Amino acid sequence: MNRVLSKYKRELVVGIATLAMGTVFTIMNPMFLTWKNFLTILQQMVLNGILAVGMMFAIITGGIDLSIGCTFAITGISVAYCCVNGMNPVLAIILGIIIGIALGVFNGILINRLKLQPFIATLGTQSLYRGIAYVVTSGRPITGVPDSFRNIFNGKMVFDIRYYIIVMIVIFIGAYLILAKTRTGAYLYAVGGNEEAAKLSGVNVVKTKYIAYIICGVCASIAGLVMLASLGSAEPTAGSGYETNAIAAAAIGGTRMAGGKGTPLGTFFGALLLAVLKVGMVVINVDSFWQFIFTGLIIIVASYFEFIQEDISVFMARKKAK
Repeated sequence: MNRVLSKYKRELVVGIATLAMGTVFTIMNPMFLTWKNFLTILQQMVLNGILAVGMMFAIITGGIDLSIGCTFAITGISVAYCCVNGMNPVLAIILGIIIGIALGVFNGILINRLKLQPFIATLGTQSLYRGIAYVVTSGRPITGVPDSFRNIFNGKMVFDIRYYIIVMIVIFIGAYLILAKTRTGAYLYAVGGNEEAAKLSGVNVVKTKYIAYIICGVCASIAGLVMLASLGSAEPTAGSGYETNAIAAAAIGGTRMAGGKGTPLGTFFGALLLAVLKVGMVVINVDSFWQFIFTGLIIIVASYFEFIQEDISVFMARKKAK
């Protein structure tokens, strides 16, 4: 038990902070603690949660992907166009995922083959992908997506739970299985922890980075599909600024920005905390602009907590040595 608590202490802290925040909002407005509001929180965290999982993989390798919002938009536009013109919804979903893979591979090529820094490479593709979205649509939204597609993600199960909530949960579980139960997961952590040491240990660093950016692209595409199903339309501006919230959720959940550390559970709690904050502020009638201030403060505190945690670990180790 102590081992589990020690391993997941960051996740535990974020989870307790989320509960504390929810308690404060409930005291201020008892309507916060209702099933309908709980569903609203989950629905609010779906897009950011899915995007944050992909971002987490990129950050664990010591990189970052600033293009996820644009991958999100291109996927939505492409799939919307296909569905409106009669493509089978399942084939359209497969096409959307292939687009995510292709854009992730392109990011990987820039980083692995051209040796660009991930920040610069994905900053460039952020503009490139967004430009493609504008050129293809001439800046106009694509509307009229049929219900046959929308119901795949937007339909309801028991207790009014929408299918896309289940999709998000499945993605988090899949991320956990990859990182905790596979050799690929160990390689991802090794590359982010010390790339040179990973190479000397026989890790295929190039392949590992490709995997990280492909997963990131696929997650962005799935988020784009969910948004398309929710709104029934796609536009070139979709996903703008979403990379910021994805980075925030991963960082709050304990993903180390330098790489080598991060867990799906922590990212889940990070995305949940941001969703609770957003919905809670609406419930207590606080101007939504304040959300940006509180989100920024939370990121700063969460990042500084990393240093505090390391100092405590060093202090305890010294104490044991004595």
